[in-house]
Order: sequence, then C-alpha cells, then structure tokens
Amino acid sequence: MKALISVDMEGISGIVHSSETNPERYDYQRGRELMTAEANAVIAGVLDAEPTADVLVADAHGTFRNLLPEQLDRRARLVRGKPRALNMLAGLDEETDAALFVGYHVRAGEGPGVLAHTMNGEILDVRVTGRSLGEIGLNAAMAGHLGVPVVLLSGDDAACAEAADLIPEAVTVPVKEALGMAAAVTLHPEEARDRLRRAAADAVSRRREIPPLSLTGPLDVEVDLASPHTIDLATLVPGVSRTAGARTVAFTAPDYGTAYRLILLLAQLATIRPA
Repeated sequence: MKALISVDMEGISGIVHSSETNPERYDYQRGRELMTAEANAVIAGVLDAEPTADVLVADAHGTFRNLLPEQLDRRARLVRGKPRALNMLAGLDEETDAALFVGYHVRAGEGPGVLAHTMNGEILDVRVTGRSLGEIGLNAAMAGHLGVPVVLLSGDDAACAEAADLIPEAVTVPVKEALGMAAAVTLHPEEARDRLRRAAADAVSRRREIPPLSLTGPLDVEVDLASPHTIDLATLVPGVSRTAGARTVAFTAPDYGTAYRLILLLAQLATIRPA
C-alpha cells in the first residue's frame, strides 16, 4: 500500500498568524516544529493501519522546505524543495492508494478561515466549469485525475467544511475553530496529534470506500488575478485569454491534468514583479 501525505502549514493546530508560517518572521521555527509533529502523527496512523505501507510525505507549504527532516518519522520518505512536478502533490502517481491532506486551509475569499488564500495572494479565485476551487479542491481533483482518493483532511473548521462539500466520504479532522483570518480557538497540539493519528488509521482502512474526485474534460477554467501585470503575462501563454472581467483570464483544457498544470503556471507568473 502506498500513501502520499501532503502537509501544508496554515491549518496546523496552534498556528494562527503569518509570523508562524513565514521563514522571515520571528515565530517560524515554532511553526515548523508543530507542522512536523502533525505530519508524524499522520504517518503513525497510516502505519498503524498498514504496517508495511510505503509512506511519502510532500512538504507543501511556501518554499516546500519547512518540515524538519531530522525530526520526521524515519519510516517515511520526504519530498522537499521546488520547482517540482505536481507541486503540493509531488510524489503522487497512479500507484498511490490514498492521499492525505494535513494542515490545509480554506480558499481565498471564504471564511472566517485562518490564513485563507489560494496558492498565493495574487490568485483571487479559480473556477473550473463554474465551480470555485481552492487548494483543497484543486489538489483533490488532481489526485482524482490519477485515480487516487483523498481519504483525510485536517485544518480549521472552514477547511474541513470545504473538503466535506467536495468529498463527503473523506475523514476530516478540525484542529481549530476559525474566528478570523488570524484568530482561532485551537486544540492543544498533543490532542490534535492524537486525533490525527486515530483518524489517519481509520481513513486508510476505509480508502476503498472513498471515491476519487473526478472532473472530466474538456474543462473551462477562469482565474481571477489581483495584478494587471500578471494578467499581461498570463495572456502570453498559448490558449489563455482575457475575459470581459477586468481581473479574469480563461482557458479550456482537454483534461484536468492539463488544467492543473496551467493553473500552477499562472500562480507562478503571479510572483513575477514588473522590471
């Protein structure tokens, strides 16, 4: 059995502020330790259910160099650094039996949700065939494109609700109740880890009962961008055009894998500043 654990940071228990998620801020080291401990709880849960499982952990926050390798459960392998294929899902393939999303957050514009955003502050919304998707939906659909079910998601209550709407059968673990963008009522980290370990074991045991999220092509995609400069860059990509909306670019993809990669490219273009 092969499992991929994708670990973001904003949805980790105890984390409520960018000072805990940004490498340039004073409380980042503490955030890294909390993130690594929750990853270890989920690794342990997977291996409780499947002791011989091949467990791959994808560091999926910011630089993708946040998890502390020396503190990570030695029974798992770690994917870190960027750029890399499939971004937050690096290591996922058709042979993967289950994906688990840890520390995820609600999409941009929703809430209250702790540190809500979609990929970066420049992506205001992504709509696939008219449905607004954040990182939860975009990544779950990419897993589904490869036939892989997302069996577990943890984060604040808003993130868990977003996941339940997309994948009702998945196990969700709310580790905090969002009060706003930078405030929450949070579980004690040890309590959160205990719940995550039990939930991961349960989710992996029920993986055959949880269907992959499937979005079949062709797919019409719209992306709302904050910066006019990013829109100018986006229209240089073949097939991407401006729409009537001042902030929106659009394209049609033959399948979800193509759509996902184009969305990732637009997110990367959004980080380029005018010369």
